[in-house]
Amino acid sequence: MSASPEIHSVRPGDEIVTLLSEWLAFHVSNPELRQRLLGIGTDGLSPEQTEAIDELTNELENAAPAARGDLEMLVRETLEAVALG
Repeated sequence: MSASPEIHSVRPGDEIVTLLSEWLAFHVSNPELRQRLLGIGTDGLSPEQTEAIDELTNELENAAPAARGDLEMLVRETLEAVALG
């Protein structure tokens, strides 16, 4: 039996849910959200979850750095898609 602690990897979906929650709380900017989403990627996500992430990253590419408006609704929809699977 090993004395070293188990290392748990964070699933992409969990990481994305946390990131989107941070954006909703105004802790992450639009450019940072896009960059981090691209860095996390969509490996392991369902096709529906991947589609939601792709749609959001495409919208963020053209959004002003401080724009919220319609993005907030899209972020909430993406959060729901990823969280609920």
